[in-house]
Amino acid sequence: MGAKRALIVDDSKSARVFLSRILEKYEIDVDSAENAEVAIEYLGTHRPDVIFMDHMMPGMDGFQAVQAIKNNPRTATIPIMMYTSQEGELYLGQARALGAVGVLPKQIKPADVSKVLYQLHLVTDRRSSEQTSFKPVTLETIEVASDEAPPPARQVTDSVLSDRFAELRRALMASIDTQSERITSDVRLIIRDAQLSAPPSDAGAREGRAAWIIASLALTIALLSGALWWREANLRQDLVSELAALKSAQASAAPASPGASNAAPVAGGEDEAGAGVVSAAASPAAAAAAGLTPDGKPVVVQVPYGEHMLAGPRIEALRQILTRLADRNYTGIVEVRTYPGRFCLVGNATEGYSVAPDELAFSRCNSVGNPHEDTLEPSQRESLGYANLVGEFRSATKGALDVRLTQGDVATTAAAYPLVASTLTAGEWNRAAAANNRVEIRLR
Repeated sequence: MGAKRALIVDDSKSARVFLSRILEKYEIDVDSAENAEVAIEYLGTHRPDVIFMDHMMPGMDGFQAVQAIKNNPRTATIPIMMYTSQEGELYLGQARALGAVGVLPKQIKPADVSKVLYQLHLVTDRRSSEQTSFKPVTLETIEVASDEAPPPARQVTDSVLSDRFAELRRALMASIDTQSERITSDVRLIIRDAQLSAPPSDAGAREGRAAWIIASLALTIALLSGALWWREANLRQDLVSELAALKSAQASAAPASPGASNAAPVAGGEDEAGAGVVSAAASPAAAAAAGLTPDGKPVVVQVPYGEHMLAGPRIEALRQILTRLADRNYTGIVEVRTYPGRFCLVGNATEGYSVAPDELAFSRCNSVGNPHEDTLEPSQRESLGYANLVGEFRSATKGALDVRLTQGDVATTAAAYPLVASTLTAGEWNRAAAANNRVEIRLR
């Protein structure tokens, strides 16, 4: 076998065998792991050139496994290709944010695998002119040749085509064999379960049961479709009603002057100054004045690498927002959510890490992550300045204005991370990491 090695992580034995056959045709050694825990233990003593990771597995899933591998400096630069039945740009963005090279469909095709291997430079692109085995016959080669004449050009071409067709035929047959095994196994399980659950009877009764089962499935599908349509119609109507109510509230709040109080009068004849009560229509207006909208886009503040998420300009931005809300007697919760970026770093855990130079190849990063955030205990995420600011406004508003701190999902990115390739530089990766290293402030 060849010098390159791949690790396949999948709880399905047939899927591992199918992918192994494809990779072995490219002379790549293959090791397998039936779950993520076994794969991480394997990586403690081995370093494959590429990892093919399934998403849905018992125990640790594919996303968690990718994050664990990328957070380990010894394994962070190993390319990981995920494959899953899920589709869409959102899933692809989450996978890339965690450090995966890309995503393949669950029903893997040999052509998709070969494209990945070419992109990762694990096999030589056979379309390259430098790798062709054809050599033209010239007068000089005839003069220095031995008694055995070189094969004619047509024979060489026929030989190359024959080898190529044989390779394609083997890949096609392997794909057909594996798919046939999967389908046959699934059908056998269905038949066995049906036979075990059904009492013995004659052929006519079995045919009647089969027809009844088919009719029941069709009726179930129709009922589910109707229920989904009805639920969607109700949700759409609810959204229309909520939008109309919000527009009406904003319209009623618009005539108020910027300096006027947003408090509504209470029963008993008290005026706005004496009541101190915020009306339902005043809340959206107060939020908009602070640069926020309920369930809308948050205020985003970038955080340079190495700085505390809740210090410096972030505290000042939060203070300005809370001041505007308190001045307008806003009542509610302000959520502060932190999102650490995953930086390409050089250094080590003993002496510390720093952002890699822009021109450095991404494959030479010593670690991919954010040690300043990953090593913090939950109690350390709140800086002294943040704690004092929150306490100040809670006391001033008597608890009417509350601030909650949460940690965002690293897979929720503001900028997509670039595809990992041999030409990727640390600068390209860290520009995305800097955009994703942020604090978001929103109403909840």
